[in-house]
Amino acid sequence: MNVILSAVLPVGLIIIIGYIAGQKLNLDQSSLCQLSIYILAPAIVADSLYRNTVSGRSVVLIILTYGLISLVIYGVIWLFAFILKVDKDNRQSIFAVILCPNNGNMGLPITTFALGDEGLDRAIIYMIGSSIFLFGMLPAILSNRGIKKGIILTLRLPLIWAMVFGAMLNISGVELPFNLGRSMELLGISAIPIALIILGMQLAQSKFILTLGECLLALAKLIVAPLIAVGVGRITGLEGIDLQVLVLQTAMPTAVNTLVMVKEFGGNGTIVAQTIIISTVMSFITLPVVIWLI
Repeated sequence: MNVILSAVLPVGLIIIIGYIAGQKLNLDQSSLCQLSIYILAPAIVADSLYRNTVSGRSVVLIILTYGLISLVIYGVIWLFAFILKVDKDNRQSIFAVILCPNNGNMGLPITTFALGDEGLDRAIIYMIGSSIFLFGMLPAILSNRGIKKGIILTLRLPLIWAMVFGAMLNISGVELPFNLGRSMELLGISAIPIALIILGMQLAQSKFILTLGECLLALAKLIVAPLIAVGVGRITGLEGIDLQVLVLQTAMPTAVNTLVMVKEFGGNGTIVAQTIIISTVMSFITLPVVIWLI
């Protein structure tokens, strides 16, 4: 129980601080989001890959398994949507909220507190695969206009080039001179608390309405998705901390960036916004259970 509380409570405290800041302070959330997306998130990715000691086999298996989980979930959602005759906008929104876990703002800090630095290294790998899907594949799914636009958007993200930079440094064994690696490390460390504060601010500015449909979607995201991750992970041969990180990251609530993508490329923004809020609130009940089980 102490391990679970140590993993969840520090994250919850920072989110509460962000929530209070969103209500009491006149902060520019847009600027903080840009700071996180274009500077801090790329820094933590580059730094983690630079120092990463995860084996090549684990990296390949984690990314491959994430892709297979996404395919399985996509197929299940498509089947249920076809049977229930769900309209296009709602179907696309369901795809978005179930397929995109918040493994950045919440996933990285919770994995760090629960599984330590080894867990964080693997969580970064998972986040990279998820980010490529979120910014590369999801626009094509939402808009039905092909993958070209999604590929262009992906290549414009500094996160992708940070991944390449960090991986090249790791493979080449080059050490950054004049302690420059420390600068990258400090930026990466600040990414996690800033991301959690932003999440708290977003919750403070959103109206919370409890509806049956969004509650069911949130439960599917928080319970069904990690169960699928367990099954697929065992099939692909993941075990130990690799499987633990895979399940924990898949059990995260819906990513906030999902709403941005739906507004830009199509879908029901109301369903997505409500599911983000409900799944985030519910996750403080379900995540301790997942941590205890793994």
